[in-house]
Amino acid sequence: MDDLTTGVPVAIHLETEAVQEGEAANYALDVDGQLVQMGDTFYLRYQEVSDDHPEPVPVTIKLASNGDVVLTRSAENRLQLHFSNGKRVQARYRTPMGVLPVDTVTPLLQVRLRERPFSGEIKINYDLYAGEQLIGNYKLRLQFTA
Repeated sequence: MDDLTTGVPVAIHLETEAVQEGEAANYALDVDGQLVQMGDTFYLRYQEVSDDHPEPVPVTIKLASNGDVVLTRSAENRLQLHFSNGKRVQARYRTPMGVLPVDTVTPLLQVRLRERPFSGEIKINYDLYAGEQLIGNYKLRLQFTA
């Protein structure tokens, strides 16, 4: 087995579905990334490239030992979403105009890791709120293989 403390390359397949104000949008991404283990926590890192952003956006997905997942997108607008199964959790969306408090409500959170070959699957359904106002409903499906 490779040494996960220094990081191993992984192939990532990501699909997201967003429904905002009755409009659905789907997004798929196949990208190379890196998986690093620090203690009981795994970090999945990759660069998100899209037509909307000329610069690649660094993304980190933290798989905590308690089952929670934290997704951080480090673009001009830094977004950090915390997912905890069945719970409402406050998150941060940092923009040039300041920090906007947002909440995630996560009705579905599944993380499965396999050892040979080392791979994983993450399924997250979440609702995003600004105060009591629903911004949208989202589904995130991510698979990776070392």
